[in-house]
Amino acid sequence: MERVRARDGATIALHSTGAGPGIVVVHGGGVTIDIYRRLATALADRFTVHLYNRRGRADAPPRSMPYTVDQEVDDLAAVLEHTGSGNVIGHSAGGFMALEAALRLPINRLALYDAAVSINGSFPMTWLAAAQAAARAGDTARSLAITTAGINSHTAAGRLPLGVRIAIIRAFMRTPIGRTMGELLPTALDESALILAHDGPATQWAGVSAEVLLACGADGPPYYVEQNTALARALPRARTLTIPRSGHDAVSRAHPRIVGPLADFFAALGRASRR
Repeated sequence: MERVRARDGATIALHSTGAGPGIVVVHGGGVTIDIYRRLATALADRFTVHLYNRRGRADAPPRSMPYTVDQEVDDLAAVLEHTGSGNVIGHSAGGFMALEAALRLPINRLALYDAAVSINGSFPMTWLAAAQAAARAGDTARSLAITTAGINSHTAAGRLPLGVRIAIIRAFMRTPIGRTMGELLPTALDESALILAHDGPATQWAGVSAEVLLACGADGPPYYVEQNTALARALPRARTLTIPRSGHDAVSRAHPRIVGPLADFFAALGRASRR
């Protein structure tokens, strides 16, 4: 593990594995880098994969308040500068942060999987106020049940009665990943509010000059397909890819059907000498 000095003087813990051109992973909302270690291992024979916990999680420093996208971009900038990498993978809320960063930072290749952007109201957010209220009342299970159903309304589980969903979530929160998601729920809700605040036309990201792969899973929420199509029209160097038999967690599961396209996408810069 290496220590990276952030622009505000805080210390970012950098976890790197592999050999070859560098790829920095910007992880999703209610999780830590732990669920991306399988992905890092799968890419490590061709790339050096750099993982870091975003603010407010595990070994990361606390968030500065008020919370803005600027501190996310500044931290990614510090990691990119330290590693010399120009390649980024962004997942879910991390995809939104990475896309915002690509407007400002020297990113060469950007792969987004289920990037949580909101294009003219495309990302479902009607659940957010109720989830925030439950979290403020200390009812984490209720808040998480509202959140998961709100962003997964395409699933049968998302349409179950709220009481049933809360009971399922209570059981889920007894698992390691469930405990983590429960603990990080306030952080994830803050990120959701930030994404909602940046709702607008896809053209707001038209200034991204990086080569962009807009990927999503065929078994995930359908709005990601629609959003990727809109982004591909707006971004000058972007293409879409829908991964069969894959859901929102496909990146962390690191199945060959997603690892292969990611490796191929970044291989174009594989001959560059990067740390």
